[in-house]
Amino acid sequence: MAGNEISRRKFLKSMAVGTTGLLIFPQCSFQGRSSDWRFFTDEEAGLMEAIVEQIIPTDEWMGAKDAGVANFIDKQLMGPLSRFQDKYKNGLKAFKATCKEIYDMPFEKLPWDEQTKFLTRLEKGELFEEGSSFFRLVRDHTMAGYYGSPRHGGNKGYVSYRMIGLDYPVIEGQNRYDK
Repeated sequence: MAGNEISRRKFLKSMAVGTTGLLIFPQCSFQGRSSDWRFFTDEEAGLMEAIVEQIIPTDEWMGAKDAGVANFIDKQLMGPLSRFQDKYKNGLKAFKATCKEIYDMPFEKLPWDEQTKFLTRLEKGELFEEGSSFFRLVRDHTMAGYYGSPRHGGNKGYVSYRMIGLDYPVIEGQNRYDK
């Protein structure tokens, strides 16, 4: 064996250790972030939680915030919904700036009724360019996160399934034949 070569056994061992580390510590980021969020910053995540809670508020059932809808959106933006990353970054930036300009405080700190008025104006397209389309995007993703399968990051505790009286989906494997 030459001086710079490594044995196949040593190479496989190194790969196994590296892969195991990635599996054991998936939250570790190479960007130095210590957040639990994948796409959103902590500040953006707090804003998203306030927005989704306005869309599906808590009543006798938990609302979108407690059902993990912001987590669903965050996860999906790093996967199947990655095409919407720029729309979310730009929309949240304009949302924060507009709220600061109007109320001189963050959306999350506004009283419930003021949050509702702000989102109503946003939905009508009165606040900033692309505001209406941003609202529709967030609303659609909120619905998907609240009413979709919990395995995708939302609908914590099957809240929407229980609310509308659906049985939990049972997955028994690929054998679809009667025994």
